[in-house]
Amino acid sequence: MKVKLGQAVKMFFGNSSLEMVFFEAVSNALDAEATEIHIELSLEASNRPGTLQIKISDNGLGFDDYRYNKFSNLFDVDESSHKGLGRLVYLCYFDEISVTSIFSDTQERNFTFSQQFEEEKFKLQKVDNSKNGTTLLMKNYTLQKIAKSEYISPKEIKKRILEEFYSRLFQYKQQNKEISIFIQSNIDNRNYKEKLSNSEIPNLLFVEIDSTLNLYDKFQIYYSIEEVDAIETSLISAISVDNRTFKVELIADENIPVGYKMIFLLFSDYFNGKVDAARQNLTLTKTELKEVQRVFRKKVTELIEERIPRIKKNNQEIKEGLINRYPHLNGYFDIENIGYLKRNEILKNAQEEFFKAQKELLEANHLTDEQFEKSLEISARALTEYILFRQLTIEKLRNSTSKDSEADLHNLIVSKGREGRFEKSNLVNDIYKNNSWLLDDKYMTYEVTLSDREMTELVAHLVEGEEIERDIDRPDFAFIFSNNPSEDKPFDVVIVELKKRGVNMYENLKTINQLETRARNLMKYYNNKIQRIWYYGIIEFNDEVELALSSDFTELYSTGKLYYNEKDVAISLNPKRTVPVGIFMWDIDAIVNDANARNSTFLNFIKSKFATQ
Repeated sequence: MKVKLGQAVKMFFGNSSLEMVFFEAVSNALDAEATEIHIELSLEASNRPGTLQIKISDNGLGFDDYRYNKFSNLFDVDESSHKGLGRLVYLCYFDEISVTSIFSDTQERNFTFSQQFEEEKFKLQKVDNSKNGTTLLMKNYTLQKIAKSEYISPKEIKKRILEEFYSRLFQYKQQNKEISIFIQSNIDNRNYKEKLSNSEIPNLLFVEIDSTLNLYDKFQIYYSIEEVDAIETSLISAISVDNRTFKVELIADENIPVGYKMIFLLFSDYFNGKVDAARQNLTLTKTELKEVQRVFRKKVTELIEERIPRIKKNNQEIKEGLINRYPHLNGYFDIENIGYLKRNEILKNAQEEFFKAQKELLEANHLTDEQFEKSLEISARALTEYILFRQLTIEKLRNSTSKDSEADLHNLIVSKGREGRFEKSNLVNDIYKNNSWLLDDKYMTYEVTLSDREMTELVAHLVEGEEIERDIDRPDFAFIFSNNPSEDKPFDVVIVELKKRGVNMYENLKTINQLETRARNLMKYYNNKIQRIWYYGIIEFNDEVELALSSDFTELYSTGKLYYNEKDVAISLNPKRTVPVGIFMWDIDAIVNDANARNSTFLNFIKSKFATQ
């Protein structure tokens, strides 16, 4: 062999797996017209991978001169369905493969296949009336470990050989040629056995399909849909390429009908030779593979719905659920594949189509009448997307528990920290980060939102151009709204303090003192530009908290609990000055219910409109 085998192994089988050793050996045995194949594995101990040996024998024609010469020369193939490289995979895992082969019933050839293999080094001797066949003994495992226990499990090896050679074994069954593969292992002194026979393969029905890929080659599906116990549920969907089977995902695991064993094999001369040299990847282009999946899946789903009528009903329910949950994407869902592709993939694809439509309109210099109509539709969908986002945010707040930190709740309302400053000029970019609408929709008219920022930043807006002392106190939220503080117009300020769920009464009532402190620091600037200041404490109510509040606070109307109290707060001693400050104490659940009531009005209206499309 004139090629450096070590380099060839790395080049063509850098991403191989141990199971490919079995695939190559079985393929070669079948090429040699074997009807029986024996696979034997031995491993002294699981923690000693170097002791792994694999022995594979068959009753094929053996290594006569012609086959031996082909074996000795890489790339020496008769047709495109053979690659002439497969045996290199043995050298990925074993230093030495001893080969004993009997051919013509009287000749035995012995040689060793390794990285130092030379074509001329073999031993040939006569034997009396022996049966043809070949035995490969693979020794000196080279890797530090066996990647997966499945690779040396007879049960898993049987499953993978069946998946890899399903189309070929099926064709042998059609030809009344019986193939048996025996697999046994001795690992840690425990023996396991399995047998694979193509007689196990069910009789497959046949249907022809049309494809735009090729006008000359026919595309045929052989299939079986068999009712079985739930535990035996399975699905094989694959393309037959050069007598090997390549999986094609048509139905996501989450959507495979329970209680059915299904097989779908796609055959066509169009696929001949369309696999890479290592037989690991199809060489179809993305466009070709997408078209193959489309026509294959379309016919498979028709066959499934025909044989299992409830599937169609279930898929209709899934479709209605998606439209009900995401009405703005109605019309962008891949209706044909709902119930077959992953739900998240259906959503992702619909979202991408929606974004694509938005992009086309935004990049248009002039809108035609048709584009204008489209822009109205997309604007409505974009608004719906935002309303849905709001609803999801409401649900997150509703489902929060005492296990959620105060920071978790804080970020749910408005992002804090370095990102905790929002200005009206960036409203469009910040709209998914600033959820001050949870408190009241009027706060979405904010000029500035400060989240967990120093009071110094807020005061700077109140006394613009004046020197101020640094105040490192940090209210949870501060909103300036109703007018721009840089203009000579009065504006409103909202200060909010937040407590997580599950804290004790004293921690909750500390909120009142915190708000009074904020008021004391701010009210001295009241006459500058501020026309109103609103103080809110957001806490979790219970009977104990309500009892404590009822002494000084008055309950106000809300879908939940909201208490109000106005008290005089001293802002200076000399001269002594006090100002009236109104403090609202608000239950977290009341915020949830109020926000939900407001948002549901929009949501129900939007659903009713999209439902008519």
